[in-house]
Amino acid sequence: MRFIMACLTVLVLLLSLGCSSEPEQAPPSVEQAEQKRVLAFGGGPTGGTFNFFANKMASIISKQYEWLDVSPRGSGGSAENLRTLNKNGLDLAIVYSGDAYLGRNGKLPGDKARYEDVRALSFLYGAPAQLVVRKDSDIQSPMDLVDRVVAVGNPGSGAALSAERFFRHIGMWDKIKTRNLGYSRAASELVSRKIDAFWVLVGYPNSSIIEAASHLPIRLIGLHQVSLKTGFYDVYPFYSMVEIPANTYDGQERKVMTFQDSSLWCASVKMPEEVVYDCLRAIYSEHGLEDMVMAHKAAKGMSKASGILGVSIPLHPGALRFWQGQGLDIPAHLMP
Repeated sequence: MRFIMACLTVLVLLLSLGCSSEPEQAPPSVEQAEQKRVLAFGGGPTGGTFNFFANKMASIISKQYEWLDVSPRGSGGSAENLRTLNKNGLDLAIVYSGDAYLGRNGKLPGDKARYEDVRALSFLYGAPAQLVVRKDSDIQSPMDLVDRVVAVGNPGSGAALSAERFFRHIGMWDKIKTRNLGYSRAASELVSRKIDAFWVLVGYPNSSIIEAASHLPIRLIGLHQVSLKTGFYDVYPFYSMVEIPANTYDGQERKVMTFQDSSLWCASVKMPEEVVYDCLRAIYSEHGLEDMVMAHKAAKGMSKASGILGVSIPLHPGALRFWQGQGLDIPAHLMP
């Protein structure tokens, strides 16, 4: 008996030392390989929808993956995010489709640089242009803004660029007195009557407009008819007509027809494919989408079916892989 036990002991020792007895280790997972990768996520001005989205998306991704630490960053908005992404100063950011398209083609106002190192991940929400005035104002259309003070957004923001684009097109840019103010401050100065109107390019309802409407009656000015009559949509095909329903804001008794841009989730071209893929997987999970809608009503347009709606620049390879996996047909102009 002792002899048998001794033989068994020797056999176990030999097997434990043999190379063939040790199972081959699996390659490290992305989670193990990355070891708490820190990502900077560019949002927008305080009070803007960009900020709400960036903060919530960063939180969802960070909670989903222990190896990712996504840090939201405030910014001037769309155009600033585009430029910073392009030089790899951010990893992720929100950019308007119009700015992404024009920037890629060297057609941003006063800026002929080509921002070609930015890639799209997905559509987030439609961003309607909203021109806000006091209800007792005599301003009924954009053409009534001659010599009026209009806040158009932070310098370099998508809001400011869209305002300049629109007002230049209809021949009003040099006839209005523009001020570069963020949404929250613009709302405050409308209430204190320091400005006559303010412009936002965000999903509705917008917190800054809600804040203004809580202090005094407001109106939204329709922009669709003048856009249609002047050929604005022909010159800028990434814009489309949209309706803001009545009662979106307190005292807004009628629906308003305006135009919208699409907000895109974008990434630096240098972001690894696997990281982008996993970020998309977290946000577009059932739980992720539910959390987004709870954070902001504008997120109700997010779905796997609408993933590439309004996308105007090539997809990131990680995004291409994700959306093809959802069964979407990817147009040739969106291929990386």
